[in-house]
Amino acid sequence: GMPAGSARVADGEALYATHCSACHGPDGRLAGNALVGGVGSLATDAPQKTVGSFWPYATTLYDYIGRAMPYGAAGSLTDEEVYAVTGWVLHLNGLLETDAEVDADALVELRMPNQDGFIPLWPRGGTASE
Repeated sequence: GMPAGSARVADGEALYATHCSACHGPDGRLAGNALVGGVGSLATDAPQKTVGSFWPYATTLYDYIGRAMPYGAAGSLTDEEVYAVTGWVLHLNGLLETDAEVDADALVELRMPNQDGFIPLWPRGGTASE
């Protein structure tokens, strides 16, 4: 269900600076709105729920950026710009190199650090009513 298109991670740097850094900081670590850091902190008394430490799927990040960002202009980025910004945020978290290509396949295949940190409410294939 991901849209067609792609971008290089490096293409996201300028887009992030223009559309994201005011709220998240130039390095994604702005206190209270951080996207970066916190790996290994979830089981502590001060968990940091960031993209790198908490989010289980890179596709969810793409969807969120595409639907809800940038603040005040939600949905204004093209699909390629969303791929680029998604790639840059993943790069800031140490998950992609700057020369990587970001597209639907790359995001589906990317294994996030907390991917196994969620427990389903019901067995696979089951429903909430079972």
